[in-house]
Amino acid sequence: MKKGIFAVCVFLMGSSALLGQKYFTKDGKVSFYSDAPMEKIEAHNTKAASVIDAENGQMEFAVLIKAFQFEKALMQEHFNENYMESSTYPKASFKGKIEDPGKLKLNENGTYETNVTGDLTIHGVTKSVTTPATFTVQDGQVVGKAMFTILIEDYGVKIPSVVKDKIAKEVKIDIESQYLPMDAKS
Repeated sequence: MKKGIFAVCVFLMGSSALLGQKYFTKDGKVSFYSDAPMEKIEAHNTKAASVIDAENGQMEFAVLIKAFQFEKALMQEHFNENYMESSTYPKASFKGKIEDPGKLKLNENGTYETNVTGDLTIHGVTKSVTTPATFTVQDGQVVGKAMFTILIEDYGVKIPSVVKDKIAKEVKIDIESQYLPMDAKS
């Protein structure tokens, strides 16, 4: 599993034509919540890889679907096998841009609010998304946070009618990543 995350991180770093100061993480946190009347579903993943180019605002984010952890093992198994089909669609990704990157001063302490716009790919389906994001800079470390909601049906995830009342049609996604400057020699 660690080799897969490392490969995703290397891919993200190498596949982006990034210029200027770059920031990266391989320990980003992604959580999602489904709040249906019959059952609340929650999962967490702490192995997301991401790269940001501070000069032009380009960013990429990738998370392995099988790395999501649930409170109940059976729920995790159903999530991977029946809903997300993680053997066929092993990762979710985002490729986009921080709007108005000149507004962010990632080399100065402070909190900066902006929007992030790009293409979110889940379950093999890509949709454009725009979401507010907050970047907090403290002594060279950058923490990015975003929260948004998606509709399950928009990404082709099929929910069997037997459990449709247990799973909400909307899923709230929280992202938090602590970025470090990427060494120019890396």
